[in-house]
Amino acid sequence: MEEMTFEAAMKRLEEIAALLESGRQPLDEAMALFEEGVKLTGYCTKKLEQAQQKILKLTSQAEKGENE
Repeated sequence: MEEMTFEAAMKRLEEIAALLESGRQPLDEAMALFEEGVKLTGYCTKKLEQAQQKILKLTSQAEKGENE
């Protein structure tokens, strides 16, 4: 998967969900969309985990600075 922003990945996930919910795609296309959605979900989860770790690190550093 090419590198994209979290926001772009979420937008694409919304598009995929709408397409799948419409039920208008042939089975092969629906399966391809589902697979893309699974990959995007993993990508978004990874980005959120990275952001969470960064926030934890920054808040920990800030707390250490306050205690000194």
